[in-house]
Amino acid sequence: MAATDRPQKRCRVYNGTEVSTPRYSSPDDLGDDDDQLSRPSTLKRQGSLPRQDSTPRRDSLARRRSHSSDESLDELNHTYHGRNRTRSSSPADTPHSSHSSPRVPSPPVHKPLKLNYKPKFILKGHRKGVAQVRFSPDGRWIASCSADGTSKIWDAATGKHMRTLEGHLAGISTIAWSPDSNTLASGSDDKTIRLWDRASGKPLHAPLLGHHNYVFSIAFSPKGNMLASGSYDEAVFLWDLRARSLMRSLPAHSDPVGGVDFIRDGTLVCSCSTDGLIRVWDTATGQCLRTLVHEDNAAVTTVRFSPNGRYILAFTLDSCIRLWDYINGTCKKTYQGHTNVKYSLGGAFGIGGTEGFITSGSEDGDIVFWDVRNKEVVQRVSGHEGVVCWVDTSPGLSGPIVSGGLDGTVRLWVDIAEDDDIDGIEGLKLEHENADSGFDHEDDVDMVGVKLEDGTHGGGYNDTPRDDMSDDEERSPGRDSRHLDIMDED
Repeated sequence: MAATDRPQKRCRVYNGTEVSTPRYSSPDDLGDDDDQLSRPSTLKRQGSLPRQDSTPRRDSLARRRSHSSDESLDELNHTYHGRNRTRSSSPADTPHSSHSSPRVPSPPVHKPLKLNYKPKFILKGHRKGVAQVRFSPDGRWIASCSADGTSKIWDAATGKHMRTLEGHLAGISTIAWSPDSNTLASGSDDKTIRLWDRASGKPLHAPLLGHHNYVFSIAFSPKGNMLASGSYDEAVFLWDLRARSLMRSLPAHSDPVGGVDFIRDGTLVCSCSTDGLIRVWDTATGQCLRTLVHEDNAAVTTVRFSPNGRYILAFTLDSCIRLWDYINGTCKKTYQGHTNVKYSLGGAFGIGGTEGFITSGSEDGDIVFWDVRNKEVVQRVSGHEGVVCWVDTSPGLSGPIVSGGLDGTVRLWVDIAEDDDIDGIEGLKLEHENADSGFDHEDDVDMVGVKLEDGTHGGGYNDTPRDDMSDDEERSPGRDSRHLDIMDED
């Protein structure tokens, strides 16, 4: 089928005719007047599932959250607190002295978050828009997927193109790394999920079949033995990867499922949909433990558990990102400053020094960073031409971030000291797979510090002695005609 004949609902693009929820926002539950963003409602919700009363299951959720948060740092609130010391009291100044003043501790001082992300690599090779980018859990690799029907693996340290994974018959909307960073999973518009060996670039066994419509989101469990998938067929599937079979099918939503994620101990899965609902599931029983819905009922396109497992971050089509306390069912914070009314965008949590931040792409081409605590925009960077679909953070403190957009590029950004020159990080490098990828050398003749590398020459590259790796071959001509474009703008 040609891309022009493809149904509109097939895209990871949402407009007023495709969703059953209004796209406007209101103050979050904290009552911050500064966070208000109101728009007239033009649609009424249709056919969405009723909100469930999950009060009887509250204790079950609390036990799971407590278990998931044990022996872990609170990444969202891990800050240095200054305390002013009062002068020491004399022996006569006792609590019972009528002339002594009680010691009143100073309130905690929030250390301002400072970020200074600069571009380091521009990675080119995809022939259509990039839907998602992901750092591997060990931080060594970057994976990207595209509407061109391929996924690519890049070296996170050098930007070198390592592998092109081909096999899907339509555009790829979602990818996920296994916990050991050796396997990449991809979900496609061809309704299948494929597992790939990172070292060889070869598919592992047969694809996972069962969804009746496009696969939009996938996530590995922390142990790597399960995979969750969300689809346009409105269902969430839990897969047993050891038996390579469908373990459980959850009739999750009344609209396409945009995002799924596992909690850090694997006991819970969250899902979201354009029906405006966020749901939390018990992976062992398949029971829905909690349903979250904001009063504005905005379409939810992406969800992520916080690193400590205590919150859910939800991206919605009213240009808001909301932080939910899913135990109490309350929206704790609302982050605004980016544009998101049409596309399914994604972002991540990160740590800058000792402070937590949230980052996301934007439909105006920017990447936006917020302080987790005070919701302030601390940095905004630009570079992509058009929509930035996805942003991911690397493991560790103050690590690099990676972004992918409709311009078909993958970009790596690093946090540097404000007084450092960009030349201190080897300058801006442009990496591309091969000369046929649409990269025009002449466009960059005025750039300083540009390094061009061809991924098709040089006799291969081995990341470890045991990997049997060779540079990937050029794609056969005309392959793009078999892939449906899920990322092009209307």
